[in-house]
Amino acid sequence: MKSIQNYIDGNFVRGKQDFADVNPADGSVIAHVSEADQYLVDAAVRAARKALRGGWGRLTVRERAARLLKVADAIESRFDCFVAAEVADTGKPITLASRLDVPRAAANFRVFADLIKTTGLESFQSETPDGNTALNYAVRKPLGVVGIITPWNLPLLLLTWKVAPALACGNTVVVKPSEETPATATLLAETMQQAGIPSGVYNVVHGFGPNSAGEFLTQHPDVNAVTFTGESQTGGAIMKSVAASLKPVSFELGGKNAAIVFADCDFDDAVAGISDAVFLNSGQICLCMERVYVQRPIFDRFVEALARKSQDLRIGSPMENTTNFGPLISSAHREKVLSYYRLAREEGATAVFGGGIPQLDGPLAQGFYVQPTIYTGLAESARCVKEEIFGPVCHIAPFDTDEEAINMANDTKYGLAASIWTTSLKRGHHVAQQMNVGITWVNCWFLRDLRTPFGGAGLSGIGREGGIHSLNFYSELNNICVRL
Repeated sequence: MKSIQNYIDGNFVRGKQDFADVNPADGSVIAHVSEADQYLVDAAVRAARKALRGGWGRLTVRERAARLLKVADAIESRFDCFVAAEVADTGKPITLASRLDVPRAAANFRVFADLIKTTGLESFQSETPDGNTALNYAVRKPLGVVGIITPWNLPLLLLTWKVAPALACGNTVVVKPSEETPATATLLAETMQQAGIPSGVYNVVHGFGPNSAGEFLTQHPDVNAVTFTGESQTGGAIMKSVAASLKPVSFELGGKNAAIVFADCDFDDAVAGISDAVFLNSGQICLCMERVYVQRPIFDRFVEALARKSQDLRIGSPMENTTNFGPLISSAHREKVLSYYRLAREEGATAVFGGGIPQLDGPLAQGFYVQPTIYTGLAESARCVKEEIFGPVCHIAPFDTDEEAINMANDTKYGLAASIWTTSLKRGHHVAQQMNVGITWVNCWFLRDLRTPFGGAGLSGIGREGGIHSLNFYSELNNICVRL
């Protein structure tokens, strides 16, 4: 049986006890994971602090960028290993991991290596009261040791999305991946060694949240900042734990995202786009659209077309190229999603498609699958319309006017993403600017430029990641004023 260990100061280290890493596609135990106790978390933070003082933060920008480019190359040299680890941990189809997760991991390092070399800072020349001049300019310094806590849905993609800019800015990191998906964070440690990243710059501690590695890391007095992607409730708990020390935090949290489909849309493009936005990665992406509002003249036709499109989703071995629909991450998460399926029926929903558990044979019968599901008929006040489900499900409701659609889409405590479908350029711009979210797509979904700001409002997060916004979070900007 494979053993997944902690990675501290360039060495793989066992903890005092193990927990199981389960393959969601068939329920099998694929590895034993070594849990980090308080002592090991302390050791990881000390190693990160030592590496920071030892010179990683003192390397020139070009030297750090060159190391990060080597990490990107090393990820690509082990492409198949990363894909296999990602598929085994998440159960997602190999076609998705090969197309999205692993290429984005390498791209994250390349993008931030380039950005740190080319992004400038402010400078001002001003007059002094005595008639002379002063020059003000800013310099970028690392925050120090950054605690990084990542989720299970896109474990490698979101891990590197944080690690790459943190290292680019000269920080060192201690990573706590989700207990559900520990493999790729550990594989990245091997890759860091291969790329020549010094010991202690990148550290990994495995475990859970409360009374485990997650809590030990966020409460550690020598951790200078915390970044987290995951559930809103967990984000709130982390905020409480760091409040006394006033650590900087960056949170990308949950969402109850809305898509608006106007009658003047390109119909076939909208159906295909919404299908992806609802069902990609079995709906386990914070950006997925669980609420779909369709203008009344095309409502019935759209519901029927999306149901037909859903029939193209195929469950099978994640390693087969014909598989395009995977399991949920765990038995517990499947039960959560199924509880919302039951609640939807109680609240009066009509199941247009799905609504249960698929009948499967062989090893897949032990996997954590649910049916892709489409509901109609719920009131806007229904819990299934208000609460994040995080599964392959959407509710479709009709609307008549632009204003009505905007009001319904914005009637949520979340504010992460929206998707607008219309052939009217004027309408697309107007409606997009009315959305109370961090990112709005027009006639597309999940299309990302990594230089742009990414994050949410309300219960969907604090701060922005991407491009200069990531660099600014992972840096202290110091102003220097020189009287001339």
